[in-house]
Amino acid sequence: MPHRLISPRTASPQELDAVVHVLDGADIIIHRLEGTITHWSIGCENMYGWTREEAVGEKIHELLSTRYPVSQEDIQATLKSRGFWQGEIVHRHKRGQDINISTRCVLVNLPDGDQSIIQTNSDVSALKKAEESVKTREAHLTSILDTVPDAMVVIDQKGIVMSFSKAAERLFGMTADQICGRNVNNLMPNPYRDEHDGYIGHYLKTGEKRIIGYGRVVTGQRADGSRFPMELHVGEATANGERIFTGFVRDLTSRMKIEEDLRQAQKMEAVGQLTGGLAHDFNNLLTVISGNLEMIEDKLPPGPLRDILRDAQEAAADGAKLTGQLLAFGRRQPLNPKQVDLGQLVSSFSDLLRRTLGEDIKLSTILSGAHFDALVDGPQLQNAILNIALNARDAMPKGGSLTTEVSRVTLDADYAKMYPEVRSGNFVLISMTDTGSGMTDEVKKRAIEPFFTTKEVGSGTGLGLSMVYGFVKQSGGHLQIYSELGRGTTIRIYLPVSAGGNAGQTDASVGAAKIPLLRGSERVLVVEDDSRVRKVAVARLNDMGYTVIEAENGRRALEIIKARDDIALLFTDIVMPGGMNGDELAQEAKSLRPGLAVLFTSGYSEPTLAAKDILAGAQWLRKPYTARELAGKLRDLLDAS
Repeated sequence: MPHRLISPRTASPQELDAVVHVLDGADIIIHRLEGTITHWSIGCENMYGWTREEAVGEKIHELLSTRYPVSQEDIQATLKSRGFWQGEIVHRHKRGQDINISTRCVLVNLPDGDQSIIQTNSDVSALKKAEESVKTREAHLTSILDTVPDAMVVIDQKGIVMSFSKAAERLFGMTADQICGRNVNNLMPNPYRDEHDGYIGHYLKTGEKRIIGYGRVVTGQRADGSRFPMELHVGEATANGERIFTGFVRDLTSRMKIEEDLRQAQKMEAVGQLTGGLAHDFNNLLTVISGNLEMIEDKLPPGPLRDILRDAQEAAADGAKLTGQLLAFGRRQPLNPKQVDLGQLVSSFSDLLRRTLGEDIKLSTILSGAHFDALVDGPQLQNAILNIALNARDAMPKGGSLTTEVSRVTLDADYAKMYPEVRSGNFVLISMTDTGSGMTDEVKKRAIEPFFTTKEVGSGTGLGLSMVYGFVKQSGGHLQIYSELGRGTTIRIYLPVSAGGNAGQTDASVGAAKIPLLRGSERVLVVEDDSRVRKVAVARLNDMGYTVIEAENGRRALEIIKARDDIALLFTDIVMPGGMNGDELAQEAKSLRPGLAVLFTSGYSEPTLAAKDILAGAQWLRKPYTARELAGKLRDLLDAS
């Protein structure tokens, strides 16, 4: 409501004396418009330390070293136009300390035509100190809440959101302004959304607790409608006679995925032990069967019975092959590991693969780097490569391409954290990438299970990848499947380097590990649909000094790029769900921000298999990548732009 104007009243010197006399204990100063003090109350003596005799006749702004929020000219103009001025100023005590003052000045006319100002003051130093203390505590609390990785949501007893932390903004994909003042049930999917208000009402009425004081796993819903598992802890307090509830939320997506991977690994371990044991016992039976068939065959004359016996022997031989594959999966097949140059092994095996796959499939072999020595059973590895190639051929009935790449990689601790069955260290990586039909998520989960197959009945045993998995694990390595439906599949075999392979590493590369990572301060947008991979990438970039924004898909990333013009580099996965892949995102982003640097990452051996037209000037990084590789690529792109 606007302040009313106060017309200056005329007051005689006697009336001014009376005002000060009646209110002598109050903090009242009367001075001329130009500042000369004419009246000084006892209250002012107590507040400022100057006696009446010392103050009267002095200029107020000089005596009290007044600091105004605006110029004295502006204050006088306001007094003349409105009749009063009020605000906060700073005065100096006689002993030298500052006093924060809330003041109100009223203009009065004197009979001689001159003007004076009646100024009433209140010492608000204690209040200002309390306010600053509260602000400091609020800033401290805010910094803590912004740093704590768990999201925090505060609601009132009606379910209305009162506070929403930065971590909550990142977790739910919305800002505090978008949710504060709205019902917290907007962060939940149904049926919880419709039932939530009833939960609060039931608690307020009966006192029966369901979540308050307990940790509980529930389902949350992001702004884009996606759901995720979360751990919720709720505390309760009373403020101004009303209940408030504070919820701490932890995203369980990554933890549940790791637990699922661990359960899958444990299941495969159990199945492997079972099938290995059965295959071992069944081999003993086949040995008896085939041995007796051979002895019977020697005693039978040529004729129909001998032909029937030969069919039985061939069936027993097929059974022996089947048990061999089961033993491989169960990691019980006899291996003869030797130091092998895997680059040479794969290259020499390419001719056999080319004849096996046929003319409709283009076969490419790439050796990235050198020193591919590993301690492995060469023939068994070739058998594993052949099994993968045959699966790739079946996934490309109309032809396509199969690319095999051999390289040296280092799996660091960050990568090992994402996959419980993986250990960190130096490996030789054999990646086989096809352009076939790809796999669904359900098929990927079961791809290495014995006897699981998507082929027609009679077209396969479902033991190909199972055998590969068992062989790789028995060799101390790791198998990973990367596939996108309709785009193709990459099978990656990690085999630990042998002592000879380590010895081949140059002193320069060993010394490079001691060189600090290249750093930067630019803003980087990370786009990755796998939350675990995205979390690791963001953590690495933060450690390198970069300011990071993250997005879970291309659509969200494009919204961020349109809203901000300070993003220096786009670091995006190539294959992502949601209707926009990485190369499409990069094209759109470059049209909006031509100076934007682009770094692709992919689980495929060649990015061209996932993106047909890689953007000019962009670079790519194959998963898994080390922090050093990422740091180098970033500086190459950013320093060139």
